[in-house]
Amino acid sequence: MATKENKQQTDIFYLSTKFPNFAELSNALYERELQVLANSHITDPTLLKRKLKGLSYHVKNAAMSLLEGGAPINVDVHNGSWQAKQNVRCPLSSQSPDRTIQWYAHTAKQGQVVPVYVEELGEQHIELDCIDIMASDRLHLNKFGWFSKTGEYFDIVPKTAKYLLLKPTKKIMTAACGGHRWTAKGKSIPRALSLRELLLSTDIDWKTFN
Repeated sequence: MATKENKQQTDIFYLSTKFPNFAELSNALYERELQVLANSHITDPTLLKRKLKGLSYHVKNAAMSLLEGGAPINVDVHNGSWQAKQNVRCPLSSQSPDRTIQWYAHTAKQGQVVPVYVEELGEQHIELDCIDIMASDRLHLNKFGWFSKTGEYFDIVPKTAKYLLLKPTKKIMTAACGGHRWTAKGKSIPRALSLRELLLSTDIDWKTFN
């Protein structure tokens, strides 16, 4: 009778055969997520245990999805990240309230991955979130909360921050997946996406926008 450990070893062998970089990518994701948990402020042992228990499942899903392809950007298996050329400035020139409301009124749907512009303490980046509630004039994102379909943020914003819901475009989503950041001086070192964001990034339908 096969044990759970033997089944896991078989799964890893199969996935490593199908995806030659699977083991290396999984290891990079594990190392980063364990570091995140080690530096977290979680004080509830039950919550920490639940996160550790689900880590293997989420890392395997993220690694497989990243390696399956379909995205117009490359995967860095050594760092567990997307790699794409970074613009000199945050690519917001194509954004306007009219374009945003048109896209969210006619194209957006529940569960869709969408970009949020974040400006905080002089730094800019674009973060991935997903829609969990659609209403006639507004929508609710899983992490950030309520936005109007023109992109305006409805919840309380920290004094040092600004949030704006963006219309997805190839440039916008590429910047979000790559963790690109900017300051007043220009390009900054990209941030590492959380495991949640990496999983969201593999759910993007790149054919739905230009």
